[in-house]
Amino acid sequence: MTDKTSLSYKDAGVDIDAGNALVDRIKGVVKKTRRPEVMGGLGGFGALCALPQKYREPVLVSGTDGVGTKLRLAMDLKRHDTIGIDLVAMCVNDLVVQGAEPLFFLDYYATGKLDVDTAASVIQGIAEGCLQSGCALVGGETAEMPGMYHGEDYDVAGFCVGVVEKSEIIDGSKVTDGDVLIALGSSGPHSNGYSLVRKIVDVSGCDPQTTDLEGKPLADHLLAPTRIYVKSILELIEKVDVHAIAHLTGGGFWENIPRVLPDNTQAVIDESSWQWPAVFNWLQNAGNVSQHEMYRTFNCGVGMVIALPAAEVDNALALLKAKGEDAWKIGVIKASDSAQRVVIE
Repeated sequence: MTDKTSLSYKDAGVDIDAGNALVDRIKGVVKKTRRPEVMGGLGGFGALCALPQKYREPVLVSGTDGVGTKLRLAMDLKRHDTIGIDLVAMCVNDLVVQGAEPLFFLDYYATGKLDVDTAASVIQGIAEGCLQSGCALVGGETAEMPGMYHGEDYDVAGFCVGVVEKSEIIDGSKVTDGDVLIALGSSGPHSNGYSLVRKIVDVSGCDPQTTDLEGKPLADHLLAPTRIYVKSILELIEKVDVHAIAHLTGGGFWENIPRVLPDNTQAVIDESSWQWPAVFNWLQNAGNVSQHEMYRTFNCGVGMVIALPAAEVDNALALLKAKGEDAWKIGVIKASDSAQRVVIE
């Protein structure tokens, strides 16, 4: 026998028991997200999901995303309960703009040292996001990687698959001169622009947890979970002829609206149609950020922009408001060969 110390995986910084404890903690919340098409439970090598039978020519739509450096802010403030909602929202909102119903979601959680309480809090948020969007949380990966992350820092990524009837894909091809643009209000900065947010907070010298903004801590405004629009939009497209939907994420107005515009069209946004939520005014003032940069970095209170025929506007607004959305007419589509695809006036 040798006198050498016998090493284990735990000695190297990977605690399998902690991983198993996490799985036990999250089983209940994951089960609540189950859809009838899902076969089997957690623990298989792969997750199985049948296509819903109502689709004649189903087209699968996939997406992946993270939450950017909003995660750093959440870690600094030790608030992990809603970052999972953000993760789901960033993925499912990208699917629904193409008319797709989210089917299932998987997450990737990576950390240097697994804290079961933190991870469970994040994954409970993911499950909540899946419930809000009618999406099944079918699995994920928890990777404990000592030496790759500082301390108990972590990162998350999400992966989502949805389905849409081939004949009902929304791709912007029907957008035409005279269409009206409807806005859906956001819950805050959502999950974009947070490197600038953190820079502004740093330069301002304020403490987000004690700085008051409209009667609540600035931190509450900055960490408000991204709004999930899936159920409202799915009902809208069932009853209204929607021509295009843009999800305002990184790149703001200038980069996201053009993604759904055909050639020779231009979106004209009426800046007087809404007031920015207080958090955006605070960010602009504290960081001395130009108006153009605000619209390029943040959603400025607008989470989605929907293009539809003028005759559909009243019905659409009534339906969206009945679903609890803050919705209003924000602009129009005009024929234009200008290189400037979006005008804010």
